[in-house]
Amino acid sequence: MSLVEDLLADHAGLDPHAVAHLQLLLRDWQILADLSFADLLLFVHNARAPAQLVAPEQLIRPADRDQRRSRTRAAPAYLCVGQMRPYTAQTIYVEDLVGQTFPAGDRPMVGRAFNERRVIRDADPDWSTGVPVREEAIPVRFRDGLIAVVTREANVSTARSPSQLELTYLQSAGELAQMLADGTFPYESSHPVEEHELSPRVGDGIIRVDAKGAVIYASPNAISAYRRLGSLDNVIGQHLADFDPLPDTLLEALTDGEPVETEVERDGAVVLRRVLPLIREGQVIAGLLIVRDATELRRHERALRVKDATIREIHHRVKNNLQTVASLLRLQGRRLRSDEARQALAESVRRISSIAFVHETLSEESRQRVSFGKIAGRIVEMLGDGLLNPDIPVEMSLHGEPGDLPAEIATPLALVLTELLQNSVEHAFPYDNPVRPWNAKETGHVRVRFERAPTTLRVLVTDDGVGLPEETLETMANLGLQIARTLVESELGGTFETLPPETRLGPHESALSGATFELVIPMP
Repeated sequence: MSLVEDLLADHAGLDPHAVAHLQLLLRDWQILADLSFADLLLFVHNARAPAQLVAPEQLIRPADRDQRRSRTRAAPAYLCVGQMRPYTAQTIYVEDLVGQTFPAGDRPMVGRAFNERRVIRDADPDWSTGVPVREEAIPVRFRDGLIAVVTREANVSTARSPSQLELTYLQSAGELAQMLADGTFPYESSHPVEEHELSPRVGDGIIRVDAKGAVIYASPNAISAYRRLGSLDNVIGQHLADFDPLPDTLLEALTDGEPVETEVERDGAVVLRRVLPLIREGQVIAGLLIVRDATELRRHERALRVKDATIREIHHRVKNNLQTVASLLRLQGRRLRSDEARQALAESVRRISSIAFVHETLSEESRQRVSFGKIAGRIVEMLGDGLLNPDIPVEMSLHGEPGDLPAEIATPLALVLTELLQNSVEHAFPYDNPVRPWNAKETGHVRVRFERAPTTLRVLVTDDGVGLPEETLETMANLGLQIARTLVESELGGTFETLPPETRLGPHESALSGATFELVIPMP
C-alpha cells in the first residue's frame, strides 16, 4: 500500500473508487502545476479530527466556551495527501507537507471551496511565508460529490508582463482547474502510460488548438520538434492535418473528448505527442497538444537493445562451449579404467556445469545481474541427479533469498556452492567407512541458507553428517574445500570459516550437528 493509500484509508474515510480517482489525479497533475507556475497541494477532510461538543452554546459556561472555541480552532480539519512542485517556477514550499494536518482556520479557502463547491480565487495574497502568495482553491468533484480540494499557490513577487507563452499556459491551467471542479479532470477514460517517465511535459513543447484542430499557439520547442519531422512552414494558423504525419488519432481525441498519447517517426526523427481535450459544459472547447522530441532517446534505446542482444548471444555461446567441454570430459571419463581418474573428471564436469548455469541465466535475461536463487536451485538439482548414492538418502534444501548478483560474483559463488555441497554429499555421510560409518539416521540433510544485507551476503552450508576431521582449513587435504576457500578469499574478497556444531546461526535456528561453513561476501 502506498503512502497516499495509507493516508486516505486511515484518515479520509473515502471509498475505494474515490481513492482511485485521487490517485489518477496525482498521476496527471504535474501538467496543472507547470501550466500554473504554482505549487499544488491536495487536501481532504481529516476524518480523525476531534468531534465537536454537542452541547448548545448557551448551555456552556463562558470559560468553557472560550476553551471550546480554542480547541475548535486548533482541531486538525484538513489532511494534506499530495504535493506537486512546478518545473516552470520556483517552489514556495521547501519542506514536504504530505501527511500534515491543518486547522480549519489555517486553510480558510479550502473550507470555502468545500462549502461553496466552486473555484475560490478572490483572496488577497498571503504574506505569512515571507513572500506574497496568491492562493486558489479548486474543489475536486467525483461523481455527485466533492472529495478533496486542490490549492494552487504561486509567488506573485516575481510577476511581470507575461509573454504569449505564459498567457497560453495560464489560460490552459484555468480551464484544467475548472474541469477539475466540474469532475472532467483527471480523465476517467485515460489508461496508464507504459512509459510514464517519458511522457511529454509542458516544458518540452505545447501547441494549443481549437476544437477542430486548428493551431492557435505553438511554443518554440514544439515548432522545433515538428521541424525535425519535416514541417518547415509556420504551424500557427494551420490545421493539424496540414503538418502532423499522423493526425487522425489526435483529431479523434478532440472529437471524443478523451486524451491520447502516441509516437510518430519520420526520417529518423521521433516525436511523442499527448493530446489533452479541454472541456467545458460537456463540450470540447480546445485542445492542448504536448510534444517531446524523443529522437536521441530512442536512438540510445536501440543502441542499448543491440548491445544487450550481443551480450546475451555471447553468454549463450560461452554456455554452449562449456557444455561441449563438459561433454568431451564425460566421453573421456568413460574410456578411463581408473576409478580415481573418472571421479576427478566427474568433479571437473560439475564445476564446468555450475559456471555454465550462470552464463545460461545471463543469456535468458536482458540484464547484467542474475537471480542467484535460481542458479542455486539448479546446482542442487544437478548434484541430486548425478551424485547422490541411492543407498544413502540425502535431502538438500535452500533457505533465504540471495537476490540478484552481478556476473562477477555469481560465477565464483556458483563454483563455491558446488564444491561445498559436493563435499557434504561425498564426505558427510560415509556409508561404508569402517572408522566413521553413517548409520545414525535414515536420511541425511544438507541445508543452505542465504542472508542478504545491504552490504554483505552471508551463506551458510550445514549438514548433520559425521563432521569435519580434526584439522584446520590450511592443513586439510580436501581439494574442493581448498578451491572454495581460495575463490571466496581471492575472487570475492570475503571470509571463509568453519563453525562448531550446533552453533547458533540466528535467533531461531541452530546449525546442524555435522559440518558448517560460513561465507561472508561483500556486496557492491
